[in-house]
Amino acid sequence: MKKKKSIYKKVVIKVGTKIITSDSAALDKKEIQNLTNQILLLLNDNVEVILVSSGAIAGGMNLLGLTTRPKSLPLLQASAAVGQSRLMNIYDYYFQKGGFFTAQLLITQADLSDRARYLNAKNTIVSLLKKRVVPIINENDTVATDEIKFGDNDALSALVANLTGADCLIILTDVDGLYSTGVDGKKSKVDEVKRINHNIEKLVYSSNHCLSVGGMKTKLKAARVATSSGISCVIANGRMEDVLVKVVNGDSVGTLFLPQPLKLKDRKRWIAFGRKPKGRIAVDKGAVSALRDQGRSLLSAGISDAAGDFSYGDVVSVLNEERKEFARGLTNYSLKEIKQIQGCRTNMIEKRLGYKYYDEIIHRDNLVILPR
Repeated sequence: MKKKKSIYKKVVIKVGTKIITSDSAALDKKEIQNLTNQILLLLNDNVEVILVSSGAIAGGMNLLGLTTRPKSLPLLQASAAVGQSRLMNIYDYYFQKGGFFTAQLLITQADLSDRARYLNAKNTIVSLLKKRVVPIINENDTVATDEIKFGDNDALSALVANLTGADCLIILTDVDGLYSTGVDGKKSKVDEVKRINHNIEKLVYSSNHCLSVGGMKTKLKAARVATSSGISCVIANGRMEDVLVKVVNGDSVGTLFLPQPLKLKDRKRWIAFGRKPKGRIAVDKGAVSALRDQGRSLLSAGISDAAGDFSYGDVVSVLNEERKEFARGLTNYSLKEIKQIQGCRTNMIEKRLGYKYYDEIIHRDNLVILPR
């Protein structure tokens, strides 16, 4: 395929398990070679590429003689350990044939929740890209537990795109994109989504594929994270011929999710998406207006309820009167303290707590208003 001028300078490519495995669930060298060859075209056109690849567990299952995804955590982690080295060997072989080295990065949610580790991960990836090395990232399934898991590589890829300030997140799956159903019952592909709203969310379906987790629902969540950070997102069929080249050329492929105009700064991207919220703070209508429209800090007087298990410095979700999340921020108070002072005016807080306090429950510099 003739290569046109790339419209993106830096892309994160997420490839799903089903794209690089055969019908027998083994890692498919031919498909991995095809994927690698496409990425080599982008690299030789000076596009920076970060690859988030699934497939380790499936590859390990095949080598260990397992026909169904393990339910026990130790066996699941053993499969990941065996399969990850096999997966990297195959990638490394084909990338080196094309003149590029690869680097393996295994990440857990905890690595991105801590600000220092988050920045270390970012700096490592930036250094690799400067040296023209291809970072290949996967969740560290060999040690991850429910508490520190992303849940799926769709979520991880969106956070990596966020972390690195990519121009586009490309999610390769086994369908052509997001589909809608017309009044006649026929399905048609959605070519472009300007904003992910309730109508778009209703289009998704779940997947119970034996090798993978997620489905279109997790991909839509990933698209929301990416576009909220000012990053384009494309969900496309990884089996389509020259799919990566077409996407980077700007051709109409898959479903394109347009970036939102308000691009968050690095630290606020980390607050919004780098950490899992540990609780919820519900606020009244006046507080919603003060936070969203006036750029104010959250004060105790506007709080109507709180729940979760959070302490000073944790990320919490901020909910409106309909109990829908519209913001996230770093709290200056624990749940126990907020329960004591919620709804209180400033002059009453010290009497309730018995010690000096911050005026702001969440300071505006530590608050992120999520796109509607």
